[in-house]
Amino acid sequence: MAEETTQSNQESKEGAESRRNTDEVALEMMKFIALTTGYGKPSGASAGFTGKAAKTGAEEYAEALLQLFDRCRQAVRKS
Repeated sequence: MAEETTQSNQESKEGAESRRNTDEVALEMMKFIALTTGYGKPSGASAGFTGKAAKTGAEEYAEALLQLFDRCRQAVRKS
């Protein structure tokens, strides 16, 4: 019984470590893409009105980075 618990704990640690490594790779990928392309950065002020309620630039940027991280995570998991 103790061997089963030890084996189960080891497997769960390996699973958590694998997920952590996947997330770390996805994070590095996201940072590279964001820094080299300027992904998600506001393009600047525009004249006139928009048809939707405007979010602040920081909120839009954060949302874009979260979406990019999710896409990177999915890409890493597929490979």
